[in-house]
Parts: sequence; structure tokens; C-alpha cells
Amino acid sequence: QVQLVESGGGLVQAGGSLRLSCAASGRTFSSYAVAWFRQAPGKEREFVAAISRSGGSTSYADSVKGRFTISRDNAKNTVYLQMNSLKPEDTAVYYCAARPYYISSGSANYNYWGQGTQVTVSS
Repeated sequence: QVQLVESGGGLVQAGGSLRLSCAASGRTFSSYAVAWFRQAPGKEREFVAAISRSGGSTSYADSVKGRFTISRDNAKNTVYLQMNSLKPEDTAVYYCAARPYYISSGSANYNYWGQGTQVTVSS
């Protein structure tokens, strides 16, 4: 069982930066791949980025590639999403999710979810 808590969201101007954190409970956090998804009002939840158990492999949506960086610190049971050059279209609730073993871009493949954190980018 893994419990996830996101933090770091807020209001930022276009071109600015935010760093989201996903803190996990449980001693086996390093056994889980973790991903970030986001959902804007009236839109479906979409994949943003994912990181493997060791952090050695990452995957990004095309829309954020080159602007967002996912990383993890297994000693702190935390995954981060550094978001730079933010755009108004990045406005959404951001969720972190975890699944055993391998990364995936499909939200249905993730067993554990956080409650989400709001990111709002003003133009």
C-alpha cells in the first residue's frame, strides 16, 4: 500500500516555474514507478511524465518535453516535477500516481493516486 500527497502547486505567470512534490508513505517506495498526470476543466486526464523505480528511465508527453523534468529521491520517498517555461495551457490539477515495477503512460495502469494540486498559469 502506498499513500501519495502532492504539494507545490500555485499561481504563476506565464514563463515562470514551479516545482511539484509527491511524498509517499511506505518502506517499499523504490519498488514503484511514479507518474504525473494532469486534468484541466472539461478535459480528460492526461499523462505528463513518468520515472522508473531507480530514476534511471523517464518518459514525457510531447507537450512538456524540454520544459518539465521529473526526478526522484528514494531516500526521501519523494518524486518531483520541475516545471519551467510554464504556459497558460499547463493550467490543471496535477496528480501523482504509482504502480509496481514498470513505468506506463496509461492512467488505468496506476494503482495509487494522490489528491492532486492545482497549478494555474496566468497569461
